[in-house]
Amino acid sequence: MSFKIVEEAPARLNRSELAVPGSSPQMFEKAAKSAADIVFLDLEDAVAPDKKEEARRNVIAALNDIDWGDKTVSVRINGLDTPYMYRDVVDVLEQTGDRLDLIMIPKVGTAADVYAVDMLVSQVEQAKGRKKRVGFELIIETALGMQNVHEIAAASRRNESLHFGVADYAASIRARTVRIGGVHPDYGVLADPDEKGERDYFWADPWHYAIARMVVAARANGLRPVDGPFGDIRDPDGYRAAARRAAVLGCEGKWAIHPFQIELANEIFTPSEAEVERARRILQAMEQAEREGRGAVSLDGRLIDIASIRQARTLVAKADRIAAKAG
Repeated sequence: MSFKIVEEAPARLNRSELAVPGSSPQMFEKAAKSAADIVFLDLEDAVAPDKKEEARRNVIAALNDIDWGDKTVSVRINGLDTPYMYRDVVDVLEQTGDRLDLIMIPKVGTAADVYAVDMLVSQVEQAKGRKKRVGFELIIETALGMQNVHEIAAASRRNESLHFGVADYAASIRARTVRIGGVHPDYGVLADPDEKGERDYFWADPWHYAIARMVVAARANGLRPVDGPFGDIRDPDGYRAAARRAAVLGCEGKWAIHPFQIELANEIFTPSEAEVERARRILQAMEQAEREGRGAVSLDGRLIDIASIRQARTLVAKADRIAAKAG
């Protein structure tokens, strides 16, 4: 291990993250009662320019009046290049209590962007005597943000998670697609001809590199990597496939832009009973070896190393949080 110790962000379930437009207050109560781990109330892309102030008032009222239970609640503010961002931060923090958990910052391009919001949030918290420190969710959705993702991830002690914003990222890099997530028929590999001269074509994931790079930056700084939206709400199988790819690469969860996607995300990012049982057996084997003074630990004929033990602890802790939420 490196001498540098990575400080982990506060432990939160982040399997599903439901997006709710701030201009649609009729959806707030349903979101509060949903099975989503995190709900973010959106003041940015989902709100038309002439509805920004109204949406902000709606969100403030929701944070003050709605019973969110044990749900993590976030607010996506407008970008730093807009005339709305500073009022989003100041009004939301000055006019609400301590129910807000996170602020989501869109289109983060440099570490200085995070620093700027951190400075503003810190001043308001100090001036108003807010007791709970608000954390940050950061969306990586531009070429500039991806270039600087490692510096961004380390830019503030408030940082908790990095999110991949595939739609704006595709526009930023001028990718030849108008889809929001998922695969593309032109992005594939053509195999060599077989004995009959036939050639198979294998579709691939055009977002593999971007997500993998974001995951590395997140994990190296103790943050949760989260995959962003999947635009085709009529394609649950496509959503599941995208979520599984993200999970394999190390993501904690995925956005839900429609309520029915919540269940899909929770399903994919919940460890299976078999995985949890094996993880618990690994920890039990380790404890038994320690009691017997043995340095080596094995289970089912396989040597267990330190990395396996760390993975087992992480998985069991997540399973316990899920069980506690389920009651």
